[in-house]
Amino acid sequence: MGEPLLNVTFYGTRGSTPCPSDCNRRYGGNTSCVALESPGHEPIILDLGTGLRFFGETQANDGTFKGSALVTHLHWDHVQGLPFFTPILKEGARLDIYGPRQENGSVAEAFHRFICPPFFPVTVEQLYGQMEFHDASSEDLEVDGAKIRVRSVPHVGSNNGYRVELGGYSVAYLSDHQMPHDGSHVVSDDVLELCDGVDVLIHDAQYTEAEFAEKYYWGHCTADYALFVAQEAAAKRLVMFHHDPGRSDDQLDALLADVQTKATGTSVSEVLAAAEGLTISLGG
Repeated sequence: MGEPLLNVTFYGTRGSTPCPSDCNRRYGGNTSCVALESPGHEPIILDLGTGLRFFGETQANDGTFKGSALVTHLHWDHVQGLPFFTPILKEGARLDIYGPRQENGSVAEAFHRFICPPFFPVTVEQLYGQMEFHDASSEDLEVDGAKIRVRSVPHVGSNNGYRVELGGYSVAYLSDHQMPHDGSHVVSDDVLELCDGVDVLIHDAQYTEAEFAEKYYWGHCTADYALFVAQEAAAKRLVMFHHDPGRSDDQLDALLADVQTKATGTSVSEVLAAAEGLTISLGG
């Protein structure tokens, strides 16, 4: 076997708030951050949650780091890792950050508003490395040889989903996805376009049916709905993501087993629950 053509590694898998504890050591307690790495290409980071600090520990810390980040939206659990990403604390390093334009300004303006006193002790400019911010909405991009499709995904406020094609493989990332408030299983055309036939679908699976009934307007979906999206889009592999902070490892095991049983005999060949340190290697 040769070297994998694309590695998908999970550094943060939780939604809402970091919650490391004894009861979630296996799946982890850091918030959303996934790295896509392919030989000959700069890394692509999916969201900048607290898991980003641990990805930073795997990268050069001498000012040579170069990469891009695809941010779904600007809720705290998806951006608060940025100032703790040590590679970007060195002069010469570069990080291009893509995210949805906000109703009251650009992505750059938003980051500058919340990474500054009194919310944080330093400003974006004091992080030393070069950061370029890019507004991205419903468009197709090419970043260092990777084809990236950007589409709007229902949530609370502006929210992107991403499809990345690199090394001959495809990954769709929908970390936060508001299913219809009435619990019906209807999927938008934009979501289906992102997920169509992908090798790996990383999808919000925060709630059980009972939890969704209480928090149907919080911007997320059930694990069953995540499987429905995967089936409708003919995705090959589903990775349940954005785990609820109150979900223990044992409870996640049970939720995963239930979805795996429901996926039997469908077009979805494998269902996994994202865990910190998990790497899915494609090709090679």
